[in-house]
Amino acid sequence: MGRSTTSKDAQALFHSFYSAYAATPTNLKIIDLYMLFAVLTAVIQVVYMAIVGSFPFNSFLSGVLSCVGTAVLAVCLRIQVNKENKEFKDLPPERAFADFALCNLVLHLVIMNFLG
Repeated sequence: MGRSTTSKDAQALFHSFYSAYAATPTNLKIIDLYMLFAVLTAVIQVVYMAIVGSFPFNSFLSGVLSCVGTAVLAVCLRIQVNKENKEFKDLPPERAFADFALCNLVLHLVIMNFLG
């Protein structure tokens, strides 16, 4: 009996999440997919390191930190571009994307320097 109600609660939660996410604008869904790609790439690198080994450890660290840093910057971009967020209502989306691009440039310059 407890298992049935838990299953129904999980289904209701998933359905409400899906219906709320369906109303999300397309530009935010694209940013979400980009974040998912960055996180999955980091996970693949960690799994590869666990299987094969981490001989050039700087390379492994650079790759994972690049993916995680890019995902964090994408989260910041999503927060700034979201129309429902009142905190950044005066910030144009072009400025938010320019900040994202500049921060990504700085991040990857630091990552390239770390590769050494």
